[in-house]
Amino acid sequence: MAKKEKVALDGLDKFNRIKKPTNILFNLIFIILSLTCIIPLLLVVAISLSSEDSIREYGYQFIPAEFSVEGYTFLKDQVVMILRALGVSLFVTVVGTVLGTLLTTLMGYVMSRPNYKLKNVLTWIVVIPMMFNGGLVATYFVTGNLLGLRNTIWALIFPLLVTSFNVIICRTFFKQTIPDSLIESAKIDGARQFTIFFKIVLPISLPVLATIGLFLAFAYWNDWYQSLLYITQSDLKSLQALLQDIINNISALAQQIASVGGSLADLIAEMPQESARMAIVVIIVLPIACAYPFFQKYFISGLTVGAVKG
Repeated sequence: MAKKEKVALDGLDKFNRIKKPTNILFNLIFIILSLTCIIPLLLVVAISLSSEDSIREYGYQFIPAEFSVEGYTFLKDQVVMILRALGVSLFVTVVGTVLGTLLTTLMGYVMSRPNYKLKNVLTWIVVIPMMFNGGLVATYFVTGNLLGLRNTIWALIFPLLVTSFNVIICRTFFKQTIPDSLIESAKIDGARQFTIFFKIVLPISLPVLATIGLFLAFAYWNDWYQSLLYITQSDLKSLQALLQDIINNISALAQQIASVGGSLADLIAEMPQESARMAIVVIIVLPIACAYPFFQKYFISGLTVGAVKG
């Protein structure tokens, strides 16, 4: 009997084994993909440490022909504008992540309960926007005109608050992980739905909370599109929107600097344009790049937590 089981296991290992040439090919593919992500970032850092004259003369180089920190020095001199945009980004990221995680998990938990009468209807309401949406005009009208959120901080938060993808992840997690017997026993003890959710369900759902929270945090931190649509006041623009303005029109930075004093013409003439652009890119990317390795496992779980069909 043991011999037959051994033969069966050997047969499975034969199908699951990866040949050495195939393994080498996969490693090369992953190395190339990794380099396509790392090389542009290294180039951005190199440009941010290059002098403006060397960039104009030699172009972009991985090893700067002339090292200079004038881009970072220029941004240091404009600390008021940078800190104001950074404060907007931090507020939007923190508040949006907390509210989004709460609403997403609440909706996912409701959809996961087998006895909820409107479960199928709510599921269709959530799934349909994954395939179709109202379009840009309708979205802009609802957010900007109907809700009156134009030129408010909430216009940067509400459009990204809840997504169908995150709700489906939460629904699948709660359905596959939270046993119905646990919920029923809590009801027998007299616990209400909010008590069950906050005191029983959430404490044992830390993986999905971390996953959704990270998805939302990265989405809010990297978002600039909402500022482009709904924000015209410079004091409400996020750090990412400020970067987009600089990329599209370098004079946008000088205009905002001129609003707090100084000669616009002199600022434009003295501004380290390319190195300042790349220095802002480094400032924006650095927090996420430093935080990502510590939370990589949650991204992997986020990709698999909703993969079970239910």
